Amino acid sequence: MNNWRRLEDEAAMLAFGASLGQRFPSGGLITLHGDLGAGKTTLTRGLLRELGHAGNVKSPTYTLVEPYHLQGRDIYHFDLYRLGDPEELEFMGMRDYLRPDALCLVEWPEKAGGWLPEPDLRVHLRHCGTAREVLLELINY
Repeated sequence: MNNWRRLEDEAAMLAFGASLGQRFPSGGLITLHGDLGAGKTTLTRGLLRELGHAGNVKSPTYTLVEPYHLQGRDIYHFDLYRLGDPEELEFMGMRDYLRPDALCLVEWPEKAGGWLPEPDLRVHLRHCGTAREVLLELINY
């Protein structure tokens, strides 16, 4: 898809995230691009809820990664906003997370300085008044 899609509210963003969860029945790498408050964590919450997570979903801004085990598979939610140096990813064992059978969602992937492999999907989010717009860029899907 190369057209921006308008999402009017949080419920629409959650539903959109849920639809992404259905597209990745096994592993994959999804990068989430957008300004603060664009909806990256809300989208992730929708995806995780679709896969059966009933608890809170918060952005792992200080811990860098939040692991989930849902429907017999591992899902990792990364937030690299506060990453000081891309080499920190090596020290935290990032390569171990990027397994073919794990689904990884990465907020602020540009902070990785090219350290991440090409994603399967890039999700671009932007503010549009009180709504949001989303653009999907399929890479390795």
